[in-house]
Amino acid sequence: MGRQRRSRTSGATAVMDLVALLPWWLGVALAIGAYLALHAYVSHPPPLPEPRPGTAGTLVITTIKTTLASVGQYLLPALCLLGAAASAIRRHKRQTLARQAAAQQDPAQALHAMTWREFEQLVGQAFRQRGYQVTESGGNGPDGGIDLVLRKGSEKLLVQCKQWRATTVGVDIVRELYGLIAAEGATGGFVVTAGRFSLDATTFAAGRNIQLINGTILHGWLKQAQTQQAPPRIRPDKNPVRTPGAPGKPSDQTRPPPISPATTDKPACPLCGKPMLRRLAKRGVNAGQEFWGCGGYPRCRAVKVMNG
Repeated sequence: MGRQRRSRTSGATAVMDLVALLPWWLGVALAIGAYLALHAYVSHPPPLPEPRPGTAGTLVITTIKTTLASVGQYLLPALCLLGAAASAIRRHKRQTLARQAAAQQDPAQALHAMTWREFEQLVGQAFRQRGYQVTESGGNGPDGGIDLVLRKGSEKLLVQCKQWRATTVGVDIVRELYGLIAAEGATGGFVVTAGRFSLDATTFAAGRNIQLINGTILHGWLKQAQTQQAPPRIRPDKNPVRTPGAPGKPSDQTRPPPISPATTDKPACPLCGKPMLRRLAKRGVNAGQEFWGCGGYPRCRAVKVMNG
């Protein structure tokens, strides 16, 4: 009896956990679809076979299906709605973590105060804000395993999160991720830490399909995303432009002057958010060609091809 109850409970929990991984609106859509499908089956059940020798098994199976559908038309949508609610709560928590972290001026203070689970959720939200589809694989806890799987188009990227407050991330972690990338057939990967990386780790990652994201770069991502999401602040003009009123009436109608967009030819760095600078390639196949280089070089080595 106890084993059967635990089995039913674990099955229901598995359904809710699976739906919680989806966007909340998709969980609601699944709940509606499950109810309509099962309710239609219950409203128009298949006809029962006539009781004859050899039809007992079919009669029992049909009866069981109808009974399960009668219960499931309410139970399954309820589980989907609970999963959708959990998804919405997680989404709200991730967004709150991102806003609070971006509001902090000191990246170390913002990131080191978190638990490793909150840090993982924050990193996932940062990649979502950058256009990736994120799957939280859970890893093996705070010290190992793949924590996030990213997808964008045909790309599959693996992420390890290291929320270490005092320990520098060494080359062994980067080598481990490099092996997992090959084993999983992924395009590349990221190692994200609240602290810093050792020189050996940075040297090993250079030239490979691995990007090392420290706390400063992660904080820059979050601030850049919050800036893009915030509505523009329009200050009232001290000398508004007045339009002439109708004959015999005061000219009290005003309109603000046109707002011209900010003009700048320097794109923001895709990694840390700092303005990029025009640079000239001196060596290699691109020698003599201009490109955008991060203004935070050598701490950030992001580059961008110059259009035109």
